Formats: sequence, C-alpha cells, structure tokens
Amino acid sequence: MAKRKIINIDEKKCNGCGLCIPNCPEGAIQIIDGKARLVSDLFCDGLGACLGHCPEGAIAIEEREAQVYDERRVMENIVKAGPNTIKAHLGHLRDHNEQTYLEEALDYLKEKNITIKEEMEDHMAHHGGGCPGTQMVDNRNEQSAAGSGRQVSVGSELRQWPIQLHLLNPHATYFQNADLLIAADCVAFSFGNFHQRFLKGKTLVILCPKLDDGLDSYMEKMTSIFKDNNIKSVTVAHMEVPCCSGTLQLVEDALKKSGKNIVIKEYTVSLEGEII
Repeated sequence: MAKRKIINIDEKKCNGCGLCIPNCPEGAIQIIDGKARLVSDLFCDGLGACLGHCPEGAIAIEEREAQVYDERRVMENIVKAGPNTIKAHLGHLRDHNEQTYLEEALDYLKEKNITIKEEMEDHMAHHGGGCPGTQMVDNRNEQSAAGSGRQVSVGSELRQWPIQLHLLNPHATYFQNADLLIAADCVAFSFGNFHQRFLKGKTLVILCPKLDDGLDSYMEKMTSIFKDNNIKSVTVAHMEVPCCSGTLQLVEDALKKSGKNIVIKEYTVSLEGEII
C-alpha cells in the first residue's frame, strides 16, 4: 500500500449511466448493481480521464492509501479488450507524459509479440485520444499573425490578495457584497482579455479541480464563502477540457450545501483562447 492519487466515486450522485466506462481503458471502473464502481486500486492510474465524462459530477480525485498502480496487470486487461483499447491506453499515457508507464506498456507488447499497427503509431505520434487536458496544441503560427509587435500597457483589475482557494479566508472583508469570479487556473493564461472581460469589478478565486489536493477542504471553504457572505453574483470560467468541468461542479455543490440560491454565469474557454 502507498499513498497516491486515485479516483473516488460518490455512490449517491452516480446514476449508473456508464459514460465513464469507455474513458477508462485501464478497466478500473465497472457498472455493478447499477452504479459505477472502482473495481481495483491496481488498475486506477489516478490521472482522471474519466472525470469530465460524468454528468452527475460523481467522480473526483482523492489522495489516500491504495495499492500501487501496476502497469503490467493493466496491460493484461488491455490486451484482452482488443486493438482499440490498446490504442486508447497508450495515447492516454503519452498525453499525460507518463513515460515510465508507457515504456512498461510497450515492453509488455513486445514480450507478447503484439504488433502496434500503423494507425496506433500515428496515434502515438500525434497525441490523439487520452486526456484532452494534456494534449499538445501548438498555435504559434496562427497567433503570430494577430500580434503587431507593439507593446500595450494594460492595467490590472485584480483587487485583492491572495486569490488561490487554499490560501483564502472565507471571512475576508472583500467577500462581503462581492461579485465573485471563480476561475480555473489556466483560464487567465488562455484568454487574452481576462482582466477586462471577466475580472473587472469582481473578487477572484482560482483553483484547479484536477491537480489541486484537498478538494474536500475546497468544498468546505467555498460553502463558507457563500453561506457567510452576501455574494451578489457568481461567475465561473473554466477551460473546455473535460477535467476542468469539475470547477463548475464544485461551485454548484457548494452553493447547494450553503443553502443560497444564486444564478451562476458559466463561461467555457477553448484551447485557442476563445469563449465557446
């Protein structure tokens, strides 16, 4: 046993739709008795490819004592499932930069004399499939034409500090009568007009639902912000990648837990930096 990141499925929220199953090529999730279940710690890599595919927000990443992930055991299941599952799994590892696991998987295939077909090699080279949140996108050529080379000084609209949810005090004075902006970490770097379009006149909270530890404490803190302050409005901004949808889910759950009824304005930003 070792302490590591692994998925947690909220049985009360899960409706058994099974949308998470195809996005877990490792075979760690199965539908049993009408609910999605984590059938083996050994098979869950904790990378969260299933996160953004749960419409009920029933799947989250937690850190706990669990059996150490075993790539060779996973590959035994993967191979039985056929070429498409092998392809999805290899792409999943490559997209998450899990080079050690990837090498173990490829070594296993070689040992079993399983040939990686041409379309799989092409898939690996172009980082297709797997988790879109870590898929490589290079837009430099397209975006360079938009820049004139002229430097323009733009004032910051940030009105408080700190801004990271781990560091925020729910009872800070800047939450009283606030218009609240809750943004996933990557949004400000991806959307060029972040300060003017989203941040102006608002109190800012940033977080990453995939990589940050302590999501339970996030829930408690966010609930307290809503419950103990007069929040006038709530805006949520997140990226289009599936793992980022947890930002909205966290806010919705915290609002419900707080007993407050506030309409959420949601914005999704594409990997090209546009509002979808």
